[in-house]
Amino acid sequence: MTDAAALPGRPRGAVLSGPATTRAVNVLAPNASAMTLDGTNTWIVSEPDSEQAVVIDPGPLVEGHLRTVIDTAEKSGKRVVLTLLTHGHPDHAEGAARFAELTGTKVRALDPALRLGDEGLGHGDVITVGGLELRVVPTPGHTSDSLCFHLPADRAVLTGDTVLGRGTTVVAHPDGRLGDYLDSLRRLRSLTVDDGVHTVLPGHGPVLEDAQGAVEYYLAHRAHRLAQVETAVENGHRTPSEVVAHVYADVDRSLWSAAELSVRAQLDYLREHGLI
Repeated sequence: MTDAAALPGRPRGAVLSGPATTRAVNVLAPNASAMTLDGTNTWIVSEPDSEQAVVIDPGPLVEGHLRTVIDTAEKSGKRVVLTLLTHGHPDHAEGAARFAELTGTKVRALDPALRLGDEGLGHGDVITVGGLELRVVPTPGHTSDSLCFHLPADRAVLTGDTVLGRGTTVVAHPDGRLGDYLDSLRRLRSLTVDDGVHTVLPGHGPVLEDAQGAVEYYLAHRAHRLAQVETAVENGHRTPSEVVAHVYADVDRSLWSAAELSVRAQLDYLREHGLI
């Protein structure tokens, strides 16, 4: 068995519902799969002495899960007053409209199509609820509308699908772009260096105790994959499916369709930079 402390980002261990930091509580959605890992992490975030809470990514449209999120907040003496989305993929956002109906909250997101209410989210926004402070960090790449939320008081960042608790994420071509994603990873690295962020609260997988190590691993992984794709093309593998079969030969075939999205993004990046 591999020691978790030796893995990239130092994952905390099993993915469980419950407190993760002083201000963040996870409610794990029942939608485990090869793509969603253990399921979607729905985060309830609040100041310990506040009666108000924010929910980030209500998750799939599963009534029991949405009600469990509300019950979890209420059992700790809190009322959900705002819903935020890291991005619009269904495993994170499908349940948002129903959750807003159950809680009477607004939904704020970067994509106007996902919002319920007049306010969106953008670079430089600071959300304050019941003394809690969340800073919006734009992190396009996985999708064009991907956001992270910096929780300064816990020296943590909620990353959605930009950084996962296990494995690496997909650059979801054509909406996701590799150049944007690399810039987003560098932006997260600056949070770890300049702002003291050390904990990653991901959209899937376990909490990571070494945020800088996780981001450095992601950057190195992307550089390695990009070099592999460039070499594959030089060796005559021209189509995305051919490149996937060559570069991802050691990856479970059930993940090849997702890998092809990333390969398409990598090929676009290489062409844009005149490398192929």
